[in-house]
Amino acid sequence: MEIQKLVLGSYQVNCYILINGNRCVVIDPGYSPERILAHLQSKGLTPDAIFLTHCHFDHVGGVYPLAQATNCRVYLNEKDLVLPKRLTKGDLFYTDLWKDGDTVTEAGLSFSILETPGHTPGSVCILCGQELFSGDTLFAGSCGRTDLPGGSAARMQESLARLKALPGDYRVYPGHGDATTLDEERLANPFL
Repeated sequence: MEIQKLVLGSYQVNCYILINGNRCVVIDPGYSPERILAHLQSKGLTPDAIFLTHCHFDHVGGVYPLAQATNCRVYLNEKDLVLPKRLTKGDLFYTDLWKDGDTVTEAGLSFSILETPGHTPGSVCILCGQELFSGDTLFAGSCGRTDLPGGSAARMQESLARLKALPGDYRVYPGHGDATTLDEERLANPFL
């Protein structure tokens, strides 16, 4: 699997493109669907699915145009459907719901879903091999905010403890900022 990153919008959200041959999965297309589409076309890639780590507007803003243009599936956690529309910028578009413990296969790749609430009720982390896509749950040296509607500091601490307890090391790809590793965060992140 090859991983490409586009940094999009005023909130500098990380949109990841996970490539397997000429098929791919797009994680958190928050802004600039035309830029994402142009990137995919320039690389000869066809997206099989869009994965959402959570449903704040800066992570979902490009979903509908991208899904309409490519006819791909869109996965999210049902628990984020309760978020106020001011945080999602309107109705959420999706085709599939996932939950904790689900295994999803798209673009010939297998993904495991971990519910990690705290930033939002339906936040998830996505595991693929030794790669962990953490959304706004875990950042390099920090974690996601919990003060917005649907957030919970207590649930965030539980979620971070769950990530800390995962066996082995993972390369961590957060929703904002630089990539890191789980071992680095276990050692240096005050929230873990």
